Amino acid sequence: MTSVLTVESRPAHQVETLRRAEASGVDLRRLPRHVAIIMDGNGRWAKSMHRPRIEGHRAGIKSVREIVRVCRRLEIPNLTLYAFSSENWKRPGAEVNALMILLCNFLRREIREMLDNEIRLNAIGRLNELPGPVQRSLDSAMRETAGGGKMQLTLALSYGGRLEIIDAVKKIARRVEEGALSVDDITPETFAAELDTGGTPDPDLLIRTSGEMRVSNFLLWQIAYSEIWITPTLWPDFRSEEFFAALRDFQGRQRRFGGVDIDGAL
Repeated sequence: MTSVLTVESRPAHQVETLRRAEASGVDLRRLPRHVAIIMDGNGRWAKSMHRPRIEGHRAGIKSVREIVRVCRRLEIPNLTLYAFSSENWKRPGAEVNALMILLCNFLRREIREMLDNEIRLNAIGRLNELPGPVQRSLDSAMRETAGGGKMQLTLALSYGGRLEIIDAVKKIARRVEEGALSVDDITPETFAAELDTGGTPDPDLLIRTSGEMRVSNFLLWQIAYSEIWITPTLWPDFRSEEFFAALRDFQGRQRRFGGVDIDGAL
């Protein structure tokens, strides 16, 4: 079978990433369509370095940049990052303000690369709760990148899975009240369409860094059949080689979606 590396139209930096992934054991023909990541451990990384917590968040941006690039070069069409949860508003005001500034700076600095690489920026969550400057930066970046057809980068901001489900229930209840939808018309598909992620395939692979064994209210509906991979590595130290390890593990799983495998085993 012809290797994907023989395609001459790919730029050199993409071929180099494909070559490294293939050399590490990743099957480039069986990549997930959608990877979601719980980026955890910034604060612990900063503490281990005897630095303020915000330095951990700043270091984490380097990991974001690298993993976005790797996904784009591997031609994984969807990447969703848990950037700021609805519970994160409980953190000290100074830390929250610093995070919002980092987010605005990230959007401003990365817009050119997203455009050059045909990456469409998306956001989910209660975005109206974000500070005005962040909302404006986010809206501007999403408008500018709307034509990106190679990859969708979704940032979950002021996001909580339970709140998302509640909001979807309210939307469906209003449609039923208005007569636009009957109770019998409510199916998993019609419900999923009302979620923030409507139109995006569910994650095939969920990655969590820092070793915590929980999903932390992230994409609760969407990860029903996602493969979950957890690493003790803190997010600021997460790089492409570890991402390749997650892909290898994913490719070794049998995804039965509640059914049976070829041998009929449960």
